[in-house]
Amino acid sequence: IDSYEECRATADWLMSNTQVRPTVGIVCGSGMGGLAETLKEPQVFKYSDIPNFPRSTVHGHAGRLVFGTLKGKPCVCMQGRFHLYEGYPVQKITLPMRVFKLMGVETMILTNAAGSLNQDYKVGDVMIIKDHINMPGFAGINPLAGPNDDRFGVRFPCMSDAYDRKLRQMAHDVALELGFSDFLQEGVYCVLGGPSFETIAECRMLHRLGADAVGMSTVHEVIVARHAGMRCFAMSLISNQSVMDYDSEEKANHEEVLETGQQRAEQLQKLVSTMVARLEHNNNNSF
Repeated sequence: IDSYEECRATADWLMSNTQVRPTVGIVCGSGMGGLAETLKEPQVFKYSDIPNFPRSTVHGHAGRLVFGTLKGKPCVCMQGRFHLYEGYPVQKITLPMRVFKLMGVETMILTNAAGSLNQDYKVGDVMIIKDHINMPGFAGINPLAGPNDDRFGVRFPCMSDAYDRKLRQMAHDVALELGFSDFLQEGVYCVLGGPSFETIAECRMLHRLGADAVGMSTVHEVIVARHAGMRCFAMSLISNQSVMDYDSEEKANHEEVLETGQQRAEQLQKLVSTMVARLEHNNNNSF
């Protein structure tokens, strides 16, 4: 488990190598790394060059940290993230969240590609995450397991407000203005370990439990970000319809996921950058 000292050392190393002091952190999911390309005066660090950082091994994830400004706000962007299925301990996956916190980040915006369980969703829809189900957590896989360091947060953090209501409302408002409302949904995201896609029985079970979409990321990052007191906003790009029917010939595949990403990417970037433009400093939680 990376200690406070290790996170501090990583944050200090980054801060001595860039002038940017980010207040917003963005995690780009599969096929959505283009967001980082929109940062002004970007400074790029490969994960492999950053002390204590894991490396991203997934196709469609660039594996770079990009600092710059988005709509005048200092930002740090993860182009590619880490997953349980890459073999990392869950604490390692979430290390960047703590490093961001120590660099002064107040708001985290996370994106992912997910399979839809809700029959009303279409491929290409964007689902604002209003809540999550942490399946690995049921088996004791939680990034906060182990000794708690009070310098990050409390032993038993509340998760009933994990996904900031004001930010979710702002997303709806912005989508309405941009004309994106017709493909915007809001629902519950369920995380699984991966890397195999879900079976039909698993999809049916998760849907019955109240999940609208299913994926392999985001939740662990949100838990650690909330533990450290950062506001979180997350959304899923619905990249495939999960197979719920035994007569279906459909099969989930990663290429389909990346293709959908390209089609919606520009609109997602517009949504995120417009939201970032409206963020205020989080000293009194107002916008």
